[in-house]
Amino acid sequence: HVQLVESGGDSVQAGGSLTLSCRASADPLPGNNMAWFRQAPGKEREGLAAVDRRGQIQYSESVEGRFTVSRDRANKTLDLQMNNLKPEDTAMYFCASGPPTGTLATMLRKPQLWLNWGQGTQVTVS
Repeated sequence: HVQLVESGGDSVQAGGSLTLSCRASADPLPGNNMAWFRQAPGKEREGLAAVDRRGQIQYSESVEGRFTVSRDRANKTLDLQMNNLKPEDTAMYFCASGPPTGTLATMLRKPQLWLNWGQGTQVTVS
């Protein structure tokens, strides 16, 4: 069982930038995908970006062009660089990992397909 810990959440003004980091207790990527999700109060969990063991990346339409995901397997981290933040980006952001049970695009649409989750880190944009 891989433990995931997110960090980097903060309160920022619209137009600002943040980098979130997810650190795993073990390398989750042999055979597994990793991803970033977010959930705003009263809304469903939304997939943002996912990466597979080969380094292929899939972004959701809502963040493509503003958010960039990067992995560092040596340090077992998955970062999410967020630029030009908007008030609607306010949410709890979660890191997830799990075996590939579909395409990255499919897995981004289905949070239930992911096996491991972190506790989340809060991002507030005003």
